[in-house]
Amino acid sequence: MIEAPHFSPAGSRKGSTALPEAFFDGTVHEASLHQAVTTYLANQRQGTHMTKTRSFVSGGNQKPWKQKGTGRARAGSTRSPLWPGGGTTFGPQPRDYRLGIPAS
Repeated sequence: MIEAPHFSPAGSRKGSTALPEAFFDGTVHEASLHQAVTTYLANQRQGTHMTKTRSFVSGGNQKPWKQKGTGRARAGSTRSPLWPGGGTTFGPQPRDYRLGIPAS
């Protein structure tokens, strides 16, 4: 058995506690350690990043020019992701990054 010192809140030594040696044999299960570290780091992420898609950009409810006869490409909205001032196609959206570690 390993003896661990026990201290009072004031800092004086009160005694010692016996700890089993099996917990302190020095072997580390690397897969479990990796999962614990990955879970911890993922749970620190805030996940509040966001860009506006074409539905959240203001304006653009009228066709910029008629469908035929202008010689230009068809366009339905000035807020399309292809236009300057348009929305972002696949930008980040708020999400929850939380992970868990199985109990068993």
